[in-house]
Parts: sequence; structure tokens; C-alpha cells
Amino acid sequence: VNNAAANPYYGHILDTDLAAFDKTVDVNIRGYFFMSTAAGKMMREQGGGVILNTASVNGVSPGDKQGIYSITKAAVISMTKAFAKECGPDNIRVNALLPGLTDTKFASALTSNDKVLNMALAMIPLKRVAQPSEMAGTVLYLVSDASSYTTGACINVDGGLLT
Repeated sequence: VNNAAANPYYGHILDTDLAAFDKTVDVNIRGYFFMSTAAGKMMREQGGGVILNTASVNGVSPGDKQGIYSITKAAVISMTKAFAKECGPDNIRVNALLPGLTDTKFASALTSNDKVLNMALAMIPLKRVAQPSEMAGTVLYLVSDASSYTTGACINVDGGLLT
């Protein structure tokens, strides 16, 4: 399970500095890619396995003032599909979870700002922030035999945001 993220910059995309860009790309793309290749090689030797990437709804619809983060999460979605295509013949399934706004320390910059939070909630049909435990069912499905014919899937768990 690749479940790491960096988003050191919240602001206009034109003002993204090189350090914020590099850190976000290193964690969100390079980290996922090289962990997937290392795990995938072991899985290939063992006859198969499952890789699950945590992407984001921002990879489908970029978040305001979250440009580089959104770009890297779009790359995770594409990476998921590329690994699924190439690793499927090795019995390695690769899927992605795309969480919406979730009550985590990572998202606290958004959830602790009432103005930003209210704007986000206005776009979410369920009108609330997800709890981390609400991601568990989808994760369990994607890593279990219940999804044995599922690969390359990117499943939104977002309260209807992308609907």
C-alpha cells in the first residue's frame, strides 16, 4: 500500500517554488514508483500480489491552490493504470483509492479553516468530511480476493464530490 503524500505548498500555482515542487514530486511520484517496482519484483517472483495506491480526487479535478499536489496525484492515477497493464500478466493487481476530503492531520490545513471548509462542504453532496475509517471498506475490497478480477481501477470515496 502506497499511502504517503506531501503537500508543502498551498497557494497559487504560479508561485510554487522549486523546493515545494521537488518535495511533492519526490514523495508523491518517485516514492510510489520505486516502492511499486521493488514490491512488484518480489510479487512477480512469488507468483502475484496486490499494489494499492492512495491517490486523491484532486488527481481527477485539481484542488484550488493545490496545483502541484493535484498534478502528482493525477500521475499516481496514471501510474496505477500503467502498472496494472504491465503487471497483470504477472498476476499482480494494481488499483487506487481516491479519497475526498478526510479528517486527517494531513488535511487539517483545509478542515481547520472555516472558510475553506465551508466552500468544500458546499461541493460535497453528503455535506460532511469523511472519517479515515470510511476508507477501510474500499481498501479491504481492493486488497482482498473479493476484487480478484479488478485491476487498474481508481475508486472515488468522496461523498459524491466527483459526481
